[in-house]
Amino acid sequence: MTVEAVHCEIDGAVALVTIDRPAKLNAVTQEMSHRLVEVIEALNDDDAVRVVILTGAGERAFSAGSDIRTLDAYATPWDFRNRTDYCDAIRACRKPVIAAVNGYAFGGGLETALSCDIRLASSTATFAAPEITLGWIGGGGMSAFLAASVGPSNAAVMLMTGEPVDAATALRWGLVSEIVEAADLLPRARAIADVIAKRPPIAAETAKANLHAAANMPQDAAIRYERDLQTVTFATEDAREGRAAFAEKRVGIFHRR
Repeated sequence: MTVEAVHCEIDGAVALVTIDRPAKLNAVTQEMSHRLVEVIEALNDDDAVRVVILTGAGERAFSAGSDIRTLDAYATPWDFRNRTDYCDAIRACRKPVIAAVNGYAFGGGLETALSCDIRLASSTATFAAPEITLGWIGGGGMSAFLAASVGPSNAAVMLMTGEPVDAATALRWGLVSEIVEAADLLPRARAIADVIAKRPPIAAETAKANLHAAANMPQDAAIRYERDLQTVTFATEDAREGRAAFAEKRVGIFHRR
């Protein structure tokens, strides 16, 4: 599956989605935004795909966010408000999504990374919420997800100064899980994806749904919800296969049932 400036390669149970506009730091145009939504939604409906890796083409950028030069093409602020938002699509994806951040993750690029479940960074990655330098703020979940990842004070520094933070700071603040050399970034993302892809897919997708719910519910309600989800997954054929494989000391084979 290939679309202009957005490419998707499926290898086994893992899909690699690449934002491919390196000459413009992988800045996303309106058309690219629509394409990203289409690609993510197609992967969401493909039962053969169990994990998605999202990255940017080239060595300089994961994504510099929306192409600012195209924003004035919206007829009205209300059209801008109701634009197709690829970050919404990424967050709505049931499959686990891994961000392989290989350079600048600025503005919408940072929001894109924040919309993923697991974030890995190359040693040259930098992260910024620079919208304030242009007179506005992010609108793809920037404040909520940044504060949840790095804490309110660190989020305030990024949101109110617009200044970038390097990969080491991002790791220390909890924005990313690991830093690896650029050449090792996609292999490391693939290694994690391969492990997740071997897990029962209903359980993996449910774990993702449970994490999202836990972030938005009071603790007691979140625990009750988790117990309900545990009961649902426990009743699946995959869970029965998992118990049988454990008893028989063999590797389980899971079929999303």
